[in-house]
Amino acid sequence: MKKYLFIILNLICILAASQTTAPQNQEWLVSSATITFKIKNAGFYVDGSFTGLSAKIFFDGSKNYGNSIEASLDSKSIVTGNGSRDGHLKKPSYFDIANFATISMKANLFGKEPNGNFRGHFKLTIKGKTKDIIIPFTFTEKDSKAIFKGTFTINRLDFGVGESSIVLSNNVIISLEVHSNKK
Repeated sequence: MKKYLFIILNLICILAASQTTAPQNQEWLVSSATITFKIKNAGFYVDGSFTGLSAKIFFDGSKNYGNSIEASLDSKSIVTGNGSRDGHLKKPSYFDIANFATISMKANLFGKEPNGNFRGHFKLTIKGKTKDIIIPFTFTEKDSKAIFKGTFTINRLDFGVGESSIVLSNNVIISLEVHSNKK
């Protein structure tokens, strides 16, 4: 009995040590980022963007473990090219920037597709509402620099951004391009 207890305790210690000492993947520092969106309004696409992305990126495209991406941006940085519309989008019925200053996303689970692209399983938080989303993206690395590029669609109503409308589409297409350098 003592022998089995000893073996079980040793296995628990080995498992705990392996999880705490697992090597962390390469850290990437964001050098620039472009976050754009487009949505149909009255039958025409309206484009916009956000700035000020900050992120903690640990990623190695050759590994299936140890990758993580955690990013956020300032919700008041929204720009659509129309100052009146931008002001409207910052109000409580849309992004409510006074109460929800950031939009964030976080992922620890990634898969590699047969074509070499990736899928990140993210938790996206907008206006305090968090939803699971899958973001397909590419990762290109060369000379200690990398580019992450992805496009995905969300339903704005899932996050309480605006109300149902005949004129404004529920679906928003979001594109990300993040340039980074090895730390």
